[in-house]
Amino acid sequence: MTRDAAIGAALSYFDGGGFERDLARRVAIRSESQNPEAGPEIDRYLADEIGPALRELGFDCRTMANPHAGGWPMLVAERIEGAGLPTVLTYGHGDVVLGRPEEWRDGLDPWTVTREGDRLYGRGTADNKGQHSINIGALRAVLKARGRLGFNCRYLIEMGEETGSPGLRAFCQENRPLLDADVLIASDGPRSSVGRPTLFLGARGAYNFHMDVNLRDGGQHSGNWGGLLANPGIILAHAIASITTARGKILIPELLPPGIPDAVKRALFDIDHDGGEDAPAIDEDWGEPGLTIAEKVHAWNSFEVLAFRTGNPDNPVNAIPPRARATCQIRFTVGVDPSQFLDILRRHLDAHGFPMVALSQARQAYANATRLDPENPWAKFCEASLARSTNKKTAVLPSLGGTLPNDIFADDLGLPTIWVPHSYTGCCQHAPNEHLLVPVAREALRLMAGLFWDLGEAGAPKPRAS
Repeated sequence: MTRDAAIGAALSYFDGGGFERDLARRVAIRSESQNPEAGPEIDRYLADEIGPALRELGFDCRTMANPHAGGWPMLVAERIEGAGLPTVLTYGHGDVVLGRPEEWRDGLDPWTVTREGDRLYGRGTADNKGQHSINIGALRAVLKARGRLGFNCRYLIEMGEETGSPGLRAFCQENRPLLDADVLIASDGPRSSVGRPTLFLGARGAYNFHMDVNLRDGGQHSGNWGGLLANPGIILAHAIASITTARGKILIPELLPPGIPDAVKRALFDIDHDGGEDAPAIDEDWGEPGLTIAEKVHAWNSFEVLAFRTGNPDNPVNAIPPRARATCQIRFTVGVDPSQFLDILRRHLDAHGFPMVALSQARQAYANATRLDPENPWAKFCEASLARSTNKKTAVLPSLGGTLPNDIFADDLGLPTIWVPHSYTGCCQHAPNEHLLVPVAREALRLMAGLFWDLGEAGAPKPRAS
């Protein structure tokens, strides 16, 4: 009954093919939350895969309706071992983006796990079926070695994360007793670099919005009217150019955080941004001057143009188009209020001569930014546990560069939030040829078995007062 025995059981599960078999069954379920016809597959993932897997580990499971009209169901499971023990809430999502098999390269299918070298290909291998399968496997390994976890555990699996987690906030607010815990420990997103165990303590927020210029009812011949009629594409391009420099530095101070705390700077001091062999080269002169690469991604705001359309790009004609639209995004960290973004942009555009540019939020829901202090006891405990399991220094990211519904757990449930990612930035999540790296997955089982073991030991942080 030792920590090494738990880690050994986790590695045997991987090396004996158990993890790959479990993952293959789960990937084969086409739980595409963006597909309105996916209801039977969504239900099957919870009923046939995750529910049985957690019940086998002694969890009581229930599938519950989503309070959002038309939202996908959620599974809540709990294993309560005793009063006075720390309670861990963990989370994953069983839905995936659309498979789009026609876009995958020859020999690969999104619904079949295919192993090629150090890669396990398939939709959901990285986001998020592979990641929560690793954590379930690690819980099993601790139970096999110790016969108990040594802590209380609650598990939440949602099935709508890829559509913005509709209903998740209301569900958590309405079911607080079912989700009561001392800390959230979950897995999603990428490591900072392939070979370095990573934990992140929050996430940047994301705010998507449209910029529209609509000048007239129809296009007009550019020979007859060129030089006489305002071109909405040109106007919109200049409006966007007033927001950032040509190298991506945001020019509107109100859209920026007040600064980077010293504790965050210290945590990011030695963080690399390594996306693996297929990653694009970093444009080091892009974005905010004077910041490190890690600070730009994990502690600062960015403005992005996600799409720009005017006229008919697929079949252009000699006409001045009547309208133009850009879909833009602000990724933001703590210290700014996203509810003010459109007002800030409105004042800026009006002051720069662009009152004709209309602004609108792209979708109803957005995630707020969160960041746990790197000196928090739970953060230090998890950092030390991961380092103990591999003899590597843990990379501690105060915020993930991407966005997760972490604000629901941090703000609505009031939990310290710890994420241990099992993927990497070059995994092609949401794209064709999504994959999980074999050495990262194997090491992740080691890390999580060690962490779950340590949570059951005397040195874990004490439960908060009820």
